[in-house]
Amino acid sequence: MSGKGKSSAKGFNPKYIFLVVLSVVIIYLVYHFGFRQDEPVGYRLPTVETEKFPEKTEPQFTNEGSLRFLNSADKSLGSIEIEIADNPSERSQGLMFRKSMQENQGMLFLFPLEEPQSFWMKNTHIPLDIIFVNAKKQIVKIHKNTKPFSEKSLPSQKPAKYVVEVNAGYTDKHGISEGDKIDWVLK
Repeated sequence: MSGKGKSSAKGFNPKYIFLVVLSVVIIYLVYHFGFRQDEPVGYRLPTVETEKFPEKTEPQFTNEGSLRFLNSADKSLGSIEIEIADNPSERSQGLMFRKSMQENQGMLFLFPLEEPQSFWMKNTHIPLDIIFVNAKKQIVKIHKNTKPFSEKSLPSQKPAKYVVEVNAGYTDKHGISEGDKIDWVLK
């Protein structure tokens, strides 16, 4: 027998099933979100004034090879240990969030194509010399003593396939200039 408002053949009323399911969902939400009496019920966005956000962990230098700077006569001008940035994620991160770097360390960015490149110093704590290098491994542009946290664009001005970042002042200290070359060996 079927009819409006009548229970099903097994004796279960759909209204009761709905209430049981609704009760289970409410209990789950209360248990899962752990609402307290001193907090309003609902989603609360964190605010800078009331909550501390975790600091981003400072990346550590990984020695993946060595790089030499050479003048036009192939005389060594200096050398550094390098960390490689050869994929989009690593190139995007670069030296951001690092608070220090030893004088004999740097980062070598490897790009798939030789084309105009542009960097910035957003989220970068340490001043850098940014060295743009073409496919022939010749330095085409150096931005010296870049300003930390700056969002100013620092373009290569000529096509570049590689970029080297070193501590600010390194290129002056070692007499490295546009027209010089680089060479590297990976571990």
